[in-house]
Amino acid sequence: MKYSALIIDDEPPARHIIRDYLKGVKEIEITGEFSDGFSGLKAIQEIHPHLVFLDIQMPKLTGFELLELLENPPVIIFSTAFDQFAIKAFEANAVDYLLKPFSKERFDQALKKALDLLSSGTRTNQSIHTILRAVDEQPEYLNRIAVKIRHKVHVIPVQDIYYIQADGDYVTLSTKTEKYLKEKTMQYFEAHLNPAEFIRIHRSAIVHVEYIDKIEYYDKENHAVLMKNGTSLRASSAGYKTLREALNL
Repeated sequence: MKYSALIIDDEPPARHIIRDYLKGVKEIEITGEFSDGFSGLKAIQEIHPHLVFLDIQMPKLTGFELLELLENPPVIIFSTAFDQFAIKAFEANAVDYLLKPFSKERFDQALKKALDLLSSGTRTNQSIHTILRAVDEQPEYLNRIAVKIRHKVHVIPVQDIYYIQADGDYVTLSTKTEKYLKEKTMQYFEAHLNPAEFIRIHRSAIVHVEYIDKIEYYDKENHAVLMKNGTSLRASSAGYKTLREALNL
């Protein structure tokens, strides 16, 4: 059986190496190659390949951001030059990674693992989700957030976010004029946004201090935080205390 494969990498030499290493591999048919995460995501959704060679570090949409937006990811072979934080997650799961620059021998090992998964019909969704959870646990501050609305992807700079609110199993990210749903927790954003800029004022709300217009007394237990776009958010007594300390009030 032939398996369809995509190559998604912003570096032409890296794509060329993968094509070259796949020469003579009769089980794999390359059905497309893409230089950015946006076009790669669109191709995965349209072509539904069996296998994807996916770079992690890409400027517009990283490999991890791309995977967050997929409901049913294919078998993935990751490639990366800066993967110290994720190697353990890769090694513990049914997917593989290639550390650039990689040899033909190392490539063949990863490809065999992928072909074994494909021939056995093993699903890798849980493995992908485990890796994404491991990435989420890294203590790095976000500078952008990727969201999908229908079939369109939006990348929102965190500096554009006025506030974040809990919304069931999702959160709502609010900019000056738009609102976006993201399947993440409030705890995730509290841990991954710079606390000098974003303050959790309530269990259901995080605000960007730059966009606070004023703070008003609401009642004995709460204050109202008025944002510059006109939205009023409630701050709990603990949230108000944190806010006062952050703003030196």
